[in-house]
Amino acid sequence: MNFRQLVITPVMVCFAQLTFAADPVNTTWIGNLAIEGYDTVAYFTDGEAVEGRKEYQTEWMNANWRFATEEHLHMFLANPEKYAPQYGGYCAYAVSNNGLADIDPEQFHIYEDKLYLNYKARILQEWLPEKLERIEAANENFPNLVD
Repeated sequence: MNFRQLVITPVMVCFAQLTFAADPVNTTWIGNLAIEGYDTVAYFTDGEAVEGRKEYQTEWMNANWRFATEEHLHMFLANPEKYAPQYGGYCAYAVSNNGLADIDPEQFHIYEDKLYLNYKARILQEWLPEKLERIEAANENFPNLVD
């Protein structure tokens, strides 16, 4: 767990119900990285969280996206909406509760060819059995949470 997750995320969770608009893509403070620099294509192709490399990077939706391979970079460039996480990479569970929270890139689930990320393992385990209802709620909530 990095400093941001340790200190900042609990504060964000506490204030998640406050009314404010966030950026459409959840990024790190340093480097403006989506998914904390993890390769969004690898979730689909490798079935696991894989860190991206700086030499395979692109900008999309005002965020920097990194990939483990040049092939993954090209796959993303061909269809970014297919590979981008739902809810801009914010915690799917938090969005379903009409709030925003950071994520642990290793806590993910792919459902119907869509990537969902969560804050931590315990939250992912709570989200999974209720995912259909939570996806429906998050789909309704997310547009009101971002700029």
